Amino acid sequence: MVVLQLTAFGLALLSALFLVTATWTDCWMVNTDDSLEVSHKCRGLWRECVTNMQDGIKTCDQYDSILADHPLKIVVTRALLISADLLAGFALLTLLFGLDCVTFLKEEPHVKLKLCYMAGLVLGTGSVLGLVGSVWYAVDVYMERATLVSHNVFLGVHYDFGWSCWLGMAGAMGCLVASVVLTCCLFLFRVLGPRIKAKKNPASHRVVQDIFHYQLSCTFKSPPSCNCDHP
Repeated sequence: MVVLQLTAFGLALLSALFLVTATWTDCWMVNTDDSLEVSHKCRGLWRECVTNMQDGIKTCDQYDSILADHPLKIVVTRALLISADLLAGFALLTLLFGLDCVTFLKEEPHVKLKLCYMAGLVLGTGSVLGLVGSVWYAVDVYMERATLVSHNVFLGVHYDFGWSCWLGMAGAMGCLVASVVLTCCLFLFRVLGPRIKAKKNPASHRVVQDIFHYQLSCTFKSPPSCNCDHP
């Protein structure tokens, strides 16, 4: 079970870094016009940057104050991504205390197990927010471009999804996978594992069944004297 926890923690940490990086980088939209060989233009959630392809000089224009009027896609994506970042950070901290290899609450295994489950639920919530924010932005970019094309409007620059947008989607999906590992997989391994082993050894079936019911009550009721490892 420790391997499962560490795998989920590593995946959650990497995914959270992806989300934070996506939130604060400046390439959510990138120009895709092949005729523009002089400069490379990117738009992010906080500023717009242009890189000169000849000398590599990058100049950025900061957007107006956060309280100013902005396009809906920027406002919604900002709110969802920042919320996802905060939830992912809180989930990582909770999961850290719930790891079996951490001495914190070592004598309270049922509490550590609940911390893992809670971290999984929080990660799942953050992943949904991050995924909705990233996909919302990507769909809005696509619809904006499709509308211009359908009306035969050519502005000289066409935008496509930038690497920040893809990074946000990847981070959200990673958090979702880590959430599944911490909730579904961890529950199956912890509670149902003994029953699977019992089928291979019928002589110990009754003992394992008692352990199963004890661990199940430990997980959800968690009495003060409960020790999930030793009934």
